[in-house]
Amino acid sequence: MQPGDALQSKRPPRSWQHAAGVTVDIASDRSHRRRRFSGRDPLQVHRGATPLELLFDLTFVVGFGVASSELAHYLAEGDIRTGVVGFSLATFAVAWAWINYSWFASAYDTDDWVFRLATMVQMVGVIVLALGLEPAFASIARGGTLDIGVMVAGYVVMRVPMVFLWAQVARHDPARRRTARTYMWTISVAQVFWVALAVGDPTMALAFAVTLALIGVEMAGPFVAESRKGGTPWHAHHISERYGLLVIITLGEGILGTVASINAVVHGAHGWTVDAAVVAIAGIGLIFATWWTYFLVPWAEVLAAYRERSFLWGYGHLVVFASLAAIGAGLHVAAYYLEGKTTISDTATVLCTVIPFAIYVVTLYGLYASFTRHRDPFHLSLLAATAAVLVLTVVLAAAGVSVAICLVVLMFAPIVTVVGYETVGHRHVAEALARMRDPSP
Repeated sequence: MQPGDALQSKRPPRSWQHAAGVTVDIASDRSHRRRRFSGRDPLQVHRGATPLELLFDLTFVVGFGVASSELAHYLAEGDIRTGVVGFSLATFAVAWAWINYSWFASAYDTDDWVFRLATMVQMVGVIVLALGLEPAFASIARGGTLDIGVMVAGYVVMRVPMVFLWAQVARHDPARRRTARTYMWTISVAQVFWVALAVGDPTMALAFAVTLALIGVEMAGPFVAESRKGGTPWHAHHISERYGLLVIITLGEGILGTVASINAVVHGAHGWTVDAAVVAIAGIGLIFATWWTYFLVPWAEVLAAYRERSFLWGYGHLVVFASLAAIGAGLHVAAYYLEGKTTISDTATVLCTVIPFAIYVVTLYGLYASFTRHRDPFHLSLLAATAAVLVLTVVLAAAGVSVAICLVVLMFAPIVTVVGYETVGHRHVAEALARMRDPSP
């Protein structure tokens, strides 16, 4: 039996008990009075994202947007170190808080006033964190000490409500009390040290060493809680939908980058030109095809079949979210270039979009392979063809081909996967799913 198998076979009762002791049927109760955090049914049919979760996600548009804009600004100036380091720190803080909330909600969302208010507090934290990103980037550029006071304040505001919510689980769900307490302790300890780091005014080297250690603590908590302390009743289809929604939000940065690029051309010296149309087609085509590649895999079925492999999938999406947001930043850099506001070369400008897309596609294929654990030569050929398109894009830029045309060539990189799937790959995925359902030889 794998960790968490007992959760799949154990359905929680079909009712909630209010704090006042009144038991009501879930289907008939429309109020938002306080309910017990006793766990959701991991096999509930038609489980989907709630309006509250969708509202919660909107605040992350701000977080990813600011991080992406700061990355584009520093890349355009040629300060790669500041851009990459600051962006990595920012996207981890934003995405990690979202991930923790979403997995909790998948297992324990009561939709009562307590849960709703705790969610609102976390939304405030996202906004505060976003306000602290610019000074954090600036301090990295200056060197000396790391200015993350506002950023940490927002992060702590997001995380403290999670401690409160896990405390409610520890009270109301005795069977999973050890799991809840593990979450409480790891989150609490990490927040204490984040605050100490922010107010301690450490040198840059010490700050990054402590940051890496605290990220390790943050990521170890869910692993220990889920694999060694009993786990939680998260819902495979629900969590898959939630991740897909955040993928769409991060892809929105690419749309903004495309609009910025078109605006740079249209409001330049020549107005609407062929270049403007080319940039529009390239930017939207790249984002659309990238969206298509992510949703080719039925992740809900994959997660339902292999719940014990969910950690690599869940944690791997930290790279997926960051790379997708960075694609948007790369398109913003292209806009700066077209406006004549960059200090980098044509090739470097194109690489600002090529590199994050390469990271995305390798991570996507890696996540799929981690579940199927089957070497598919066809998928390797698709990766090779995609790599060829990426190399061609960079070679053309180095040869003096315009950035707009290079972006059009880059657009065909995700199209390789889309065409491969729609012609042959869909049968490979169907066979892989069949093996998951019936692993017997």
